[in-house]
Amino acid sequence: MVRTGSTKCIRTLEFDSSINLFGVTSRLDEPAAPANPSFTEGVPTKDIHIDPFSALSLHRASYGGYTPAGKNQRKLPVVIQFHGGAFVSGSNDTIGNDTFCRRIAKLCDVVVIAVGCRLAPEHRYPASFEDGIKVLNWLVKQANLVNLGNVRSVGEGEIRRTVAQNRIFDSFALSSVEPWLAAHGHSTRCVLLGVSCGANIADYVAQKAVEASRFLDPVKVVAQVLLYPFFLRGVPTNSEVKFANSYLYDKSMCQLAWKLFLPPEEFNVDHPATNPLVPRKVPLKCMPPTLIIVADNDIMRDPAIAYSEGLRKVNVDAPLLDYKNAVHEFATLEFLLQTPQAKACAEDIAIWVKKYISLRGNELSY
Repeated sequence: MVRTGSTKCIRTLEFDSSINLFGVTSRLDEPAAPANPSFTEGVPTKDIHIDPFSALSLHRASYGGYTPAGKNQRKLPVVIQFHGGAFVSGSNDTIGNDTFCRRIAKLCDVVVIAVGCRLAPEHRYPASFEDGIKVLNWLVKQANLVNLGNVRSVGEGEIRRTVAQNRIFDSFALSSVEPWLAAHGHSTRCVLLGVSCGANIADYVAQKAVEASRFLDPVKVVAQVLLYPFFLRGVPTNSEVKFANSYLYDKSMCQLAWKLFLPPEEFNVDHPATNPLVPRKVPLKCMPPTLIIVADNDIMRDPAIAYSEGLRKVNVDAPLLDYKNAVHEFATLEFLLQTPQAKACAEDIAIWVKKYISLRGNELSY
């Protein structure tokens, strides 16, 4: 797992973006799990910083299921993960998120890239959504740089490089490539995984990937997993009424999170960031296969169920997994990670994801 350097700030009653112009991606009161490049329990981790103009960070976990170098060593598919926290808290390197990503990396046998997006209200919409796009573009750049040295001709004119030219291009590529990802990642099969508000970001990135699919080659987003999305709708749903004063997330807290995240002039519970069923550029039928997971005791379950139903109506593979007697973030909160439900959820994700990252007869076969 790869993480990039995150910038912490003190939480105060008044949030002032001037506290850290470089960007805020975590809070001081949230303990972080340090990166460990050794194969601890089969999963090494690493932090990297990919954007010189912000604190956008990555925390990567790779499952250590590799064969020895030189003996048909295979590369692993890539999962881009977006953490939860209602857009205002959480981080890619918290103990809970680190443990969850390690679990997914090991069960799915993938490289997990956990994204440390900028937080609100220091960075309001669309900052974290744009961070998601930056990470996808970074992955495309990495894949193309790795392939750069292998190109020997361009276009119909068969323009061949000289040995000297190849050395120049290869040297440039090697200086810009993230070595661990180049050695172990196979980005032609990419899955987006979002947790809570991270699911909203993942869905947005999936839409943009559909719009720009021909520009993302060789990276292809083959599926997305949305865990208890932070969706709301203008018309109150049954779950919103039933759990208006529920544990963890109640109605007032959800509305406060959206007020802190959306610019004041854009605040609307039917904003495209909050409601996936409002009119948008990318029609539902063009969305990638989408696994949606909801909790039985979650105020936001009904909008997520409606999104799953909307996708299935247009023949998108969009199964819904509904976990009984579960609360929001039951599979990712640190103190719930060892519960049977949390473990079963990760296993269910792995079973479904493997359908889309497998390549029969290739090195990604399962």
